[in-house]
Amino acid sequence: MEPVAVGLVGAGPWAELAHAPMLARGPHTRLAGVWARRPEAAARLGAPVFERVEELFDACEAIAFCVPPAVQAELGVKAAKAGKALLLEKPLADSLEAAERLAAAIAEAGVASQMMLTLRYAARTREFLARCAEIEPFGGHAANISGVLLGDHPFATPWRLERGALLDVGPHMIDLLDAALGPVTGVRAHGDPLGWAGLLLEHEGGAVSETSLCMAASGQTPPTSVAVYGRKGSALLVPDDGDALAVVAEEFARTVRQGGHPLDAARGLRLQRVIAEAEAQLAAP
Repeated sequence: MEPVAVGLVGAGPWAELAHAPMLARGPHTRLAGVWARRPEAAARLGAPVFERVEELFDACEAIAFCVPPAVQAELGVKAAKAGKALLLEKPLADSLEAAERLAAAIAEAGVASQMMLTLRYAARTREFLARCAEIEPFGGHAANISGVLLGDHPFATPWRLERGALLDVGPHMIDLLDAALGPVTGVRAHGDPLGWAGLLLEHEGGAVSETSLCMAASGQTPPTSVAVYGRKGSALLVPDDGDALAVVAEEFARTVRQGGHPLDAARGLRLQRVIAEAEAQLAAP
């Protein structure tokens, strides 16, 4: 299969660390060019730099996004209308309304989409979810604790400092619990997204789960983990996404050529709805 020509929107730390090397490495994709609001940052990624994002659209078959959620929501609509397949970061957008507009634009244009929920592409995670399917699960717990919002961490970006753990790492944990225990049908939230936030999730079929989210913990923090318990056993995941990016690129190339992916924009919109409800509860007096 001819490598898919993918344009990259964004040139921040995660784009430099993950997206650009993943797309340039091949053999399933090639990095056709980069557009970013800081051209000097885009120039570091080793691909042609475009002055206008529309010129990048014209030079590729698909677009990968690595920008703040609000920017992804805005430019994703333009890319979909230009007929480009989309590799989307989590969260889908900065608000439920923006996520709905982006998902609707993708559906209306009939273009393929795929969410970069990185943990879901790792072999260890897929083995974990296969195990969950065998144990008749009824409950679980997930925790993602770090100090990303402290000090001069490269990922302490403005949107994370404003919105915190729920919008950033929340999609990962909610997605894993949703995949392991069944679709989330209800959420109750407490705490503070800039400190410690806890979610109680209700799942289709009667299972329940909790997730603890924090990006403001100092000192040594425990590894991210997801535990699921069932009538026929239990399953524990301590994620290792070391092999995930190569799988992302391979599956995205297949998505572009053939369409359809379980982690598409509709999946991202489902997660955004849970997050929006949780944020509304946390903001209530």
